[in-house]
Amino acid sequence: MLGHHYTQSFLETAVASVNAGCNLELSYGLRNNVFMHIPQALAMGNITLQMLRDRVRPLFYTRMRLGEFDPPAMNPYSSLDLSVVQSPEHRNLSLEAAVKSFVLLKNVQGTLPLRAQDLSGQRLAVVGPFADNPRVLFGDYAPVPEPQYIYTPRRGLEMLGTNVSFAAGCSEPRCQQYSQAELVKVVGAADVVLVCLGTGVDVETEAKDRSDLSLLGHQLELLQDAVQ
Repeated sequence: MLGHHYTQSFLETAVASVNAGCNLELSYGLRNNVFMHIPQALAMGNITLQMLRDRVRPLFYTRMRLGEFDPPAMNPYSSLDLSVVQSPEHRNLSLEAAVKSFVLLKNVQGTLPLRAQDLSGQRLAVVGPFADNPRVLFGDYAPVPEPQYIYTPRRGLEMLGTNVSFAAGCSEPRCQQYSQAELVKVVGAADVVLVCLGTGVDVETEAKDRSDLSLLGHQLELLQDAVQ
């Protein structure tokens, strides 16, 4: 709220929020968060104890219904580990969801999907800052990933059993340092080229928006070189 100039202090924000009916603050990582000022607001008479009870009651009722206060033995999910979460069945389901959520804007001459049987003897090149960088593949509010379960475009293509070469061109999405010679060498020797570009949370995320949709740094130059 301070960023929007609706209030001038966290104390004012706490009062306004509680009076408006808000009973939960997303304050991950903030020691001095807004709702830490509720006791001061209560002491000053800006909010009442009954109002606080009214706000807290549905919050804790929901938490109780979710089983947050139950003994771990009563929670069937507490016994789940990676052997279950990352079981072949669950991984196959995740793969199916990913495949069905792709948005294909254009597919000239049926280029996609790439099939191993169609790539026999073909040389593939996967290039760009997103081609083999697991860290930049996750968006805002994503879970902390297990590296062993991350499949970058390069790693996925190598599973096809065909000849795959790789060149990042630039090591991070901002693409300030671009190695044109590295990219041209790899692309020039390939029959099929996949260019992996984008932004990532280092560039845009909640409260960090961009003013345009242009490719960052030398990414456009990288794309043009690959096409050329």
